[in-house]
Amino acid sequence: MDPNNLSRILRQVKSFPGMPTTAAKLLPLLREPDSSSARIEDLIKYDPGLTANLLKLTNSAYFGLPSRISSVRQAILLLGRKRLLQLVTTMCMSGLMKKSVPGYDLPQGGLWRHSVAVAVAADRLVQSLKITQADEVFTAALLHDIGKMVLGDYVQGDLKGIQEMVAKGISFDVAEYVVLGTNHADIGARILKSWSMPEELVHAVAWHHDPDQCKENCRLSDLVHVANIAVRSIGSGMTGNDSSPEASSRVLARLGLDPSGIAALAEQTVQEMAKLADLLNG
Repeated sequence: MDPNNLSRILRQVKSFPGMPTTAAKLLPLLREPDSSSARIEDLIKYDPGLTANLLKLTNSAYFGLPSRISSVRQAILLLGRKRLLQLVTTMCMSGLMKKSVPGYDLPQGGLWRHSVAVAVAADRLVQSLKITQADEVFTAALLHDIGKMVLGDYVQGDLKGIQEMVAKGISFDVAEYVVLGTNHADIGARILKSWSMPEELVHAVAWHHDPDQCKENCRLSDLVHVANIAVRSIGSGMTGNDSSPEASSRVLARLGLDPSGIAALAEQTVQEMAKLADLLNG
């Protein structure tokens, strides 16, 4: 491990772009049940790009609404605040996360498609398990790999050493940590903390590969962990020679799941992502 490299990585975290302005203003409002719907509508409708993308996604096959939505107000009324929060976060982060990421075998749009797939899987998992008070799971899952955007160049520079460890059966995220002194989960958590995200979201990103190390506020990290495993089992988000990981047995026990449940979740995610194909590839 090169300590100078680690210092450069941490400096880059500090200079990482802040959350897009509209999202930074909207997300606190959407989390507050007493906030004004009119204020939410105004913030969205005066951002033409966000409005266009929001309406495009709202009218996609993913939601299957019976009639076409033509205004932000209609979207708010029909989707509700929870779903609107998910869509706004998705649209606001798309420009940042669609870039190619060296070191992780992720071409342009690759990180974005994987992140959306994990968010969709996490949302479906919450629904199937009938879990309440997990409104942040979509956002946590969407942002779980954002640390790769900082670490990509550094992983590329030390890829040979990382791949040698992976070839010996060590997981890619552990090899990252050994070689670089940090990994994308840790860096992602630092980014979310700098964005003043809720602690549970920070923990979910920090421990999505190793949820057994989470000590408090761990429901989201359990859910994101399982969703990520399900999506990686269908080949999305795999890096280099890294093998498809298994879910933590403790997490499965806590959630009341078994491997067949993960396989079913993966299949459902493939079906849901097919409905978003035009939007994600655009």
